[in-house]
Amino acid sequence: MPGAEGRTATEAHEAGGTQTGHSLPGQRAAPGPQPPDADLLKRHVAGDPDAFSQLFLRHRDRLWAVALRTLADPEEAADALQDAMISAFRRADSFRGDSAVTTWLHRIVVNACLDRLRRKASRPATGTDERMLDNLALGRAIPDPSAASDTAIDVTAALRTLPPDQQAALVLVDMLGYPVADAAAILGVSQGTVKSRCARGRARLLPRLGHLRRSGGVAAAPHAGNRSAAGNVSPAQGGGEDQS
Repeated sequence: MPGAEGRTATEAHEAGGTQTGHSLPGQRAAPGPQPPDADLLKRHVAGDPDAFSQLFLRHRDRLWAVALRTLADPEEAADALQDAMISAFRRADSFRGDSAVTTWLHRIVVNACLDRLRRKASRPATGTDERMLDNLALGRAIPDPSAASDTAIDVTAALRTLPPDQQAALVLVDMLGYPVADAAAILGVSQGTVKSRCARGRARLLPRLGHLRRSGGVAAAPHAGNRSAAGNVSPAQGGGEDQS
């Protein structure tokens, strides 16, 4: 499609509505083109009472997935998503169009999650978060074949030992499958920094998750080499300037 090259997946997604053709006799006409994200945000800033709700509903599932995967606790994720959307609602007039609207929304959600992770990390350790493990064991996470398994619990517990910035990078790239370019835009860092955080995070996880390879459960762990639009990332590749 002309003009589509060079855009990240999120930018291409938010370009707007779909093209509709003529409906055949007896068929219900297809809905008209949907307004682009940027138009909805502009309408919200101009006072349209429904525009922001429409924008949020369009991206809700992916935003919720990011929050839940990052925090591994439905209650924490719901609170973080709510805080993020209140912030986006109030700060909409600060959006300058330097990135896709959906990238801007994801960045606000990720920052809300990182704030919670950092606050939790600053508190004295109180042992295993039983509520988090119970939620995972009952399959309340994003539906996937390992969501209710011991492997998922092991992976999530290991992720919690990483610095928040590495957790966020691995969640976006390895667990949710975002291209490195999109993850970099969401996190507000370079692609090299995302690669570095992923590589360092995987290297730290390997000793904790080595038993999954022996038991055949390695598929549920963040994989050692992520294939993305920006190329492969492996634990042997620093990939950038970030040293965290």
